[in-house]
Amino acid sequence: MELHIKKISFNLLGIVIGSFIYACGISLFLDPNNLAPGGLIGISVILNRIFGIETGTWFFLLNIPIVILGLWKFGVRFIASTFFAVVVNSAFTNYTTRFGVVTTDPLIASLAGSILVGVGIGLVFRCGATTGGTDIIIKILRLKYKHLKTGYLFLLTDIVIVAVSGFVFRDFNIIMYALIAVVVSGQVMDFVLYGRDEAKMIYVISDKADPIADRILDEIDVGATFLRGQGAYTGNEKKVILCVVKKNQAPKLEEIVKQEDKQAFLIISSANEIYGEGYKNILKEKL
Repeated sequence: MELHIKKISFNLLGIVIGSFIYACGISLFLDPNNLAPGGLIGISVILNRIFGIETGTWFFLLNIPIVILGLWKFGVRFIASTFFAVVVNSAFTNYTTRFGVVTTDPLIASLAGSILVGVGIGLVFRCGATTGGTDIIIKILRLKYKHLKTGYLFLLTDIVIVAVSGFVFRDFNIIMYALIAVVVSGQVMDFVLYGRDEAKMIYVISDKADPIADRILDEIDVGATFLRGQGAYTGNEKKVILCVVKKNQAPKLEEIVKQEDKQAFLIISSANEIYGEGYKNILKEKL
């Protein structure tokens, strides 16, 4: 019970921190420069210009029907944390507006604001909630299209909203800066959610597979698997080494292969998502 309470407290603290970072990106950089960064917050920026009601207030009001949808799909526990994030986000967005704009340079504003937004959303997602709005819709889409990354789905939905903002502000440059913000925030969010998950998947076909594998295990300290191979022309059986290494470990492995067998056949490809020891937990829910 104590551990459970600590976990909940830690997640709530993470949601507060993530929401504050998110709000700073909106109120101090994007919103004052007429940059609608997509999502419901982008719609809120547009409605703020039309009706004058604060952006954070619009964000809260627009979230109400979507939170109800999320309640039906994900249950009370998920929506409770998300509704908490929505309330905190709306309050922080309105509160931080009083500090004024940090920069009026649209390029700097789009870059700095989008980085903060991406970090904020990523932290909230990692704490088991969302910042509401299209976050909930995207989480619903991820139930069906698990192969699509969260940042990619955000990009698709946000482009539509940014296009709409162009008609409101009637400024092509603003559209381009807003698109920069959308792309950067998506990349930053994926980094926060998935980390630098890229690695190298390597196949080694060699007559000296055993000594090569021994050195890989000893010098790089990564696992390796022997696969059975057979030459199509010669019909000879060969051991094929399969291993996955961090990107910075690949050159070392290449050097080992070169030293042991200059005639070895080496195949190196990128592995974007890896589950298992040393990487992500296969049992953990995919964000």
